[in-house]
Amino acid sequence: MSRKSPSVSLRMNDSQHTQMHKILFPTDGKEAVAIALCSRRTGEHHRLLVREVHAVGPEFYSYRSEDQISWSTDCLEPLLEKAEQDELSVVKVHSHPGGYANFSEIDDDSDHRLMPAIRGWVEADVPHVTAVMLPDGQMFGRVLWRGEDFEPLACVAVIGADLKFWYDNSSATPVGDFTASHAQAFGQGTTERLRRLSVAVVGCSGTGSPVVEQLVRLGVGEIVLVDDDHIEERNVNRILNSTTLDAQQQMSKAQMLADSINKIGLGTQVRVFSKNLRDRDAMRAVAECDVVFGCMDSLEGRFLLNTLATYYTLPYFDLGVRLDAVPEGEARGEIREVCGTVHYLQPGLSSLMSRGLVDMNEVQAEGLQRTDPEAYGQQVKDGYISGIEEHRPAVISVNMLLASLAVNDFLARLHPYREEPNSTIASIAVSLSSLEIFVDPEEEPCPMLQAFVGHGDCSPLLGLMELME
Repeated sequence: MSRKSPSVSLRMNDSQHTQMHKILFPTDGKEAVAIALCSRRTGEHHRLLVREVHAVGPEFYSYRSEDQISWSTDCLEPLLEKAEQDELSVVKVHSHPGGYANFSEIDDDSDHRLMPAIRGWVEADVPHVTAVMLPDGQMFGRVLWRGEDFEPLACVAVIGADLKFWYDNSSATPVGDFTASHAQAFGQGTTERLRRLSVAVVGCSGTGSPVVEQLVRLGVGEIVLVDDDHIEERNVNRILNSTTLDAQQQMSKAQMLADSINKIGLGTQVRVFSKNLRDRDAMRAVAECDVVFGCMDSLEGRFLLNTLATYYTLPYFDLGVRLDAVPEGEARGEIREVCGTVHYLQPGLSSLMSRGLVDMNEVQAEGLQRTDPEAYGQQVKDGYISGIEEHRPAVISVNMLLASLAVNDFLARLHPYREEPNSTIASIAVSLSSLEIFVDPEEEPCPMLQAFVGHGDCSPLLGLMELME
């Protein structure tokens, strides 16, 4: 008896989707074929992550029309050899220029001959997919894995300036009455999409807790909470729903928020990891999500999360708040600046490192402080590294403003409604001192991370030796 296969979804970044669309929709209005090779995030919900896209060259086509295509599979040999060597999944995509949103009888016949042959060539126990792209870019597909029958592809996601999720209609999720008010603003399709999404929030304190509160009340289906810290008295003034009793009992921040989510009772499922993001279980849980919010001060954590989002093709919203006060003198304590920034990071484009927000020397210093405090102290004393700033001031009103800005940026990418296209907005900064909002465009791709889009599961995890088991 064959093992039951997990549900399978397909994910790519906007550049890969655009490349695929150009291949599949040449100017002649006839069908075309593209091949994608994919890494994976294995688990109960198996995710295929596009690593590279290839065109079937015109020399391999024997017949093409607006509703039919014939082509030689000789072009697959080098791709199948690579898939076999690297244990990659193969995705065959063809176009329906006329917009027919289903597999045709011709497609059925072709797929039942081709896909078992691909599975036979690639001996690894991996799923393979046949998919269709429509003229508007929408995609759907089916999976051949361990059995003899095709199963529907659960979801196709494109992670770009806009967030696109196309689901198999057979897996619709009920939406509660409580969504009615914001369904009027964003549409029933958006509220249903929110209910299907799994969102990770890494950092459950000042900005993390109001992000979680909003996501729950918007109807997000699942939230994964990651934070290894416990509540202290100094946290109670800015972590929603926390109490002085929580502080006295040193309650886990993540568990306290999870209890609050369950008490609200709106149906959001929650998974708790009262651990550092470096924990493998926590990292794999985040990798399985659809969207990530980073609400950390730690530069090491932000670097790690940006890297993870690249490897697993995740959209990453990074939140940072800064309150600057005069450090000494007669004006000591006077506020000079109150500001915060939401950075939206797309896999394959700029990163926190290339934007100058995370310095790798400081990341290494934080790592040394965590693993060898004595050596860290000595290097600070000797002047080799700078000390890490701790316990930065935070005010709940500022945190909530920035959290709301981040969640609204997420909604705007899920359901574009802004006057300017999302492609012109890579970060949003707000200054309460000058009462201004600043928007910055996307920058050049990050040379450190660009090559690792969609690399998924690997050893060592994220290609980092310190994460080796």
